Amino acid sequence: MSRRRWRPVTMLAGLLVLALSALLLPSVMAGGTPAAGAPHARSVPLTELTVVTEQVASGLRRPIAITGLPDGRMLIAEKNGTVRAYHPDTGLAAEPVLDLTDRIDTSNNERGLLGITPAPNFRRTGILYVAYTSLPAGALTLARVPIGAPEREQVLLTQAHADYGNHNGGQVAFGRDGYLYWSLGDGGHANDPFKAGQDLGTLLGKIVRIDVNRTCGTQPYCVPSGNPFVGVAGARPEIWLYGLRNPWRFSVDPVDGSLWIGDVGQGLVEEVNHIRPWQGGANLGWSCREGTPVFDQQQCRAGMRYTDPVFEYEHFLTENCSVTGGVVYRGSVTPEAWGTYIASDYCSTLAFAVRPKPRGGYETATIGRFPTQPTAIGTDARGELYVLSDLPGWLSKVRFERVQPANR
Repeated sequence: MSRRRWRPVTMLAGLLVLALSALLLPSVMAGGTPAAGAPHARSVPLTELTVVTEQVASGLRRPIAITGLPDGRMLIAEKNGTVRAYHPDTGLAAEPVLDLTDRIDTSNNERGLLGITPAPNFRRTGILYVAYTSLPAGALTLARVPIGAPEREQVLLTQAHADYGNHNGGQVAFGRDGYLYWSLGDGGHANDPFKAGQDLGTLLGKIVRIDVNRTCGTQPYCVPSGNPFVGVAGARPEIWLYGLRNPWRFSVDPVDGSLWIGDVGQGLVEEVNHIRPWQGGANLGWSCREGTPVFDQQQCRAGMRYTDPVFEYEHFLTENCSVTGGVVYRGSVTPEAWGTYIASDYCSTLAFAVRPKPRGGYETATIGRFPTQPTAIGTDARGELYVLSDLPGWLSKVRFERVQPANR
């Protein structure tokens, strides 16, 4: 029997969001603001698109996360704990706009400063939300901090993660609902050693949703009443989704509020999940399943409803190694690509395109390659795409080109 609890009011709200989104679709872009160049052209088959990249900055030190600001700047998190600013008119600033290195554990390849996003009222407050692994023992940490003022940091939520250095998750993003979402890995090593993916008593292997605009008791945040496990005995109420392995990159579609999640596989498949706003409480399967195949039968429960990925690709005996979750394109430069989700793989650098079909299902295609070691794909204030490259320390701008279909 599924432990997922349905609330009629929540479901109705979700349907209303969809209806409104359909009305607003031509005039909404990243950040929820009207797009002056809202797309009017019809989408073309994904096989008629290819990605083209242009390197616009170098000299970054293991760039890991990227986010756009209203003033046109891009903020880039470096694993060691610094945040750099890039503007297309002035380039990459030499000095960091924020330095958190004195509190960040970088003792493992996957530890460090992992996620960054501006507050919705950033223009007024200058507040950033960050996720990192903290000293001395690698605890997964969610905090807010004014840009340029690390001494004023406020830690909001932590999860112990001392045993292994990998699978830290680390994405942070605000939803259209105004709540903050944060992804956490399953605790590391391999084979889900703590059986965390299916355990609702821990934040490991989850995506959480909290209200950072209010405080509740001694907590510097509140749990939204619509969270699916509020009041469930033994469950952490912050949990929004569970059954994840290492969702270190996810994004929120600014048009419909849905989550697109790249969840790194064990060694068989890499997967992308698409979760609508009314699907809070969804079980994405790990470690009963890895993608759609069964991984550990002992972690499977009779009658449980698992949510399938909308896209998965082979990991074993291929050039692929780790999915890099991306974003939905909501820019105006290429209207034909509007509404297309773009992701990649850290090793193969293939550019994967996924798009919902109007009558159900998904269209998918491989539409080129990104530069080496893509760690994050993000958007500027206009919804145009950028991609980071890890060890080379590059920032590249991404655009789409039309290609002539074969055998026309």
